[in-house]
Amino acid sequence: MFHKIKNVSALADYRLSVQFSEGCTKIYDVKPLFELIPVFNELKDQNLFSDVCVDVGGHGIVWNDDLDLSCDELWENGVSVETPFDGLMAFSDATALWSLNESTLRKAISYGKLVEGVDVCKFGKQWVVSQKAMLREYGEPTA
Repeated sequence: MFHKIKNVSALADYRLSVQFSEGCTKIYDVKPLFELIPVFNELKDQNLFSDVCVDVGGHGIVWNDDLDLSCDELWENGVSVETPFDGLMAFSDATALWSLNESTLRKAISYGKLVEGVDVCKFGKQWVVSQKAMLREYGEPTA
């Protein structure tokens, strides 16, 4: 399965907090790369390390044209951490992962398949849905 990155933040001690679109957060330690791949020593500059951002499309993270990491590397070698937002995802992420239209999820709410306050919740203009509800109603993601 392809793991799309939603957000990344630089932490102390050359670690990254990586949030994936399917509602999981992982901590990735960059320090081992300093010895394995010499170009990553450039990240010892805290200003450069702090400039990390999600690559276009969420397929990885980048610092500059020479330094990047793939979503697969971050997923496979990151350590999962619990957050209050685990298992929650925006409708846009859920529809992309399950190859659905957002109207399908809105109809599921009106028909009672997805229960507001239990399976889904609206924050301002943004709807979020639990991964458990998506798995229950639509099976495994298709993307």
